[in-house]
Amino acid sequence: MSLVKNAPRTATTIIARSDANARISKTRDPYGTLMQRVFQEDATAQRGRKFLTIIEERQAAGNPLRTEEWETMLDELQVGRASFYAMRNKLLGAGLISISNGEYRLSGQFSSDLIDMARWWWTAVLGQKEENL
Repeated sequence: MSLVKNAPRTATTIIARSDANARISKTRDPYGTLMQRVFQEDATAQRGRKFLTIIEERQAAGNPLRTEEWETMLDELQVGRASFYAMRNKLLGAGLISISNGEYRLSGQFSSDLIDMARWWWTAVLGQKEENL
């Protein structure tokens, strides 16, 4: 039997919206909107947001959240172990967080992937010059 915490972190589906009014940067709660695009259930989106906020605050304070603090996170997020690791693995798969030396960190991989997709679409599919992006 495999453990959820060891499940493969291959990919995460994120909802894209073409409507200019649905842009994350135009909402009152960009963080919440991003989490709703990553997680199907509102409760999970709120837990994901809270988990990211904890990681962000602890990282900024110089006291990064350690992976062995998972039991504390279960209490903090009011979630079971399997649900916590499923949520965490989605965030890892999306490139929003990473684990380095047993510490959770916010990751720039998510941004890099979006830039790469935008650049590819703009140049390869639309045939535009990259400098016009």
